[in-house]
Amino acid sequence: MRKVLPALALLALAAPALRGEQQEFKITPEWKARMEEKAPSEPAVKPARMHKAFLFSLMTGYKHWVTPHTAEIVKILGTKSGVYEVVESDDIRMFAADRLAPFDAVILNNTCSKGSGRNMFIDVLGKDKQDEAARLERDLIDYVAGGRGLIVLHGGITFLNSSEPFGEVIGGAFDFHPKQQEVVATPVDPGHPLVKAFGDKPFVHVDEPYLFGGAYTKKNFRPLMVMDTSRLDCGNKTREVKADVRYIAWIKRHGKGRVFYCSPSHNAQSFEDPRLMRFMLDGFQYALGDLPCDDAPMRK
Repeated sequence: MRKVLPALALLALAAPALRGEQQEFKITPEWKARMEEKAPSEPAVKPARMHKAFLFSLMTGYKHWVTPHTAEIVKILGTKSGVYEVVESDDIRMFAADRLAPFDAVILNNTCSKGSGRNMFIDVLGKDKQDEAARLERDLIDYVAGGRGLIVLHGGITFLNSSEPFGEVIGGAFDFHPKQQEVVATPVDPGHPLVKAFGDKPFVHVDEPYLFGGAYTKKNFRPLMVMDTSRLDCGNKTREVKADVRYIAWIKRHGKGRVFYCSPSHNAQSFEDPRLMRFMLDGFQYALGDLPCDDAPMRK
């Protein structure tokens, strides 16, 4: 009987993940210490200088529970690797050109906007400040085009989801996602330097499998990770999952700047796999300009 109970306990703990669910948990010193241990000690490329990154994690729409955990991961990766320091703020006016100027990259961490408009600037400033909202959007787009980096994590793609110009910068817009479930992701090109972390092994995790529209249809990006959409359980979703809407991470150029989008993950448990943190840091270094690699759009 003593041998059976531990097995049953393990099954009980695993059940939420097997059902495509994940348990929320608080950030503790123990969790942070474990993540610091798992994070890569050395960057792929030693930067010529310490970079400065602006981390923005404000949510006006859907509140991802993983957002504060992801912010901690971003800070851990920068500190341990010595690649960048983080300045964190939820002040929307930080996106003005003069205030963006000191930063080498902007990191949008699950910055979900709300409603049909899905425009973070208008959400915060109000509909009576549309001129200011438009100016801040232009400043951010010009910032990237001028040679800086933009890093977009999971729900951050909805930051200005209804803006075609901003969708062109990122490479797509959020469309919908089925329920949380096991997602099997693999590198598109195992030889690409930004997916070295995964080798030729799949990255299996529980996530919201994001599906995209807008500028995504042009495939004007270099895809890095692809999910097996044939395994997705779409439940009662009436929209068809098209075979070519399967990329969950990519890089692209915008003007002189560089963009890294990483959909994983809705759940902090995904960071337990150190390969994800290695992949993120490598993508960050691409956006920061440290890690040159093939970022040409895929051939159609």
